[in-house]
Amino acid sequence: MTINPDHLLNFPIPDVRQRLTRRDTILYALSVGLGQDPLDARQLDFVDQHRTLRVLPSMPVVLGHPGFWLLDPRTGVDAVRVVHGEQSVEILRPLPVEGEVIGRTRITGLVDKGAGRGALLYSEKQVIDAASGDVLALTRSTTFLRGDGGFGGPSGPVRPAHPMPEGAPEFVVDLPTRPEQALLYRLNGDDNPLHADPTFAEQAGFPRPILHGLCTLGVVAHALLRVLGDYDTTAFRSLDLRFSAPVLPGETIRTEIWRDGSFRARVLERDEIVVNNGHAVFERAPDGGPKR
Repeated sequence: MTINPDHLLNFPIPDVRQRLTRRDTILYALSVGLGQDPLDARQLDFVDQHRTLRVLPSMPVVLGHPGFWLLDPRTGVDAVRVVHGEQSVEILRPLPVEGEVIGRTRITGLVDKGAGRGALLYSEKQVIDAASGDVLALTRSTTFLRGDGGFGGPSGPVRPAHPMPEGAPEFVVDLPTRPEQALLYRLNGDDNPLHADPTFAEQAGFPRPILHGLCTLGVVAHALLRVLGDYDTTAFRSLDLRFSAPVLPGETIRTEIWRDGSFRARVLERDEIVVNNGHAVFERAPDGGPKR
């Protein structure tokens, strides 16, 4: 099946209305690794319902999530070979720990890289407070359609990547993942079989199910919140990153962070960069350093 660019650009993605509970908020934090250090009381604010519960700022990626809609054959996309390329999160208003939200996803662009080179699909999701109609957050994604390309679509524009600074990072944070973490993360509504089904993963060219890119993002966001925000969620404004390689559940993610908010991440077991060209914006302390 060949992509029809006009059809795909206008493909209807239904709004998703989600009743958000405190349990959902806790599940998300647990699914990206919060609470693994039993002696770090700061993490308990995200996973202990008996405390003043807080929302991890990366949670908008799963709120009102439309599911793996590219699996619909009407898109014309080779869904087996789809991978997550880039992701950003921008917080516009404080996130609720419970309530009702609406996820409104639309396709914003399509780039045909040519026959045998795949295509890029750009999309944006608004996370809307159902009661007030206020937009709480924006998430933007780039999906790499590895099995497509050469369908006569536009050749640009391609979003530029954030340039990485020269020199060594000022901060390094190592956070482990767990072997079953992708199965836990799927409970947030991101049910791509690539992260659970060994046969599907093999067909996609991977030795075994891989961790969701958005789960990797959650782990990295935790590291950024620790270093640049001192676990103050009100300091977080936005993050943007590019996925460069998959993480296998059970590997340790090392996030390397510069004082200007630039970051990248690698897995220690393979010394391979899995996130690159990252940039985060936090409210700054008066000296311009990480907020304390």
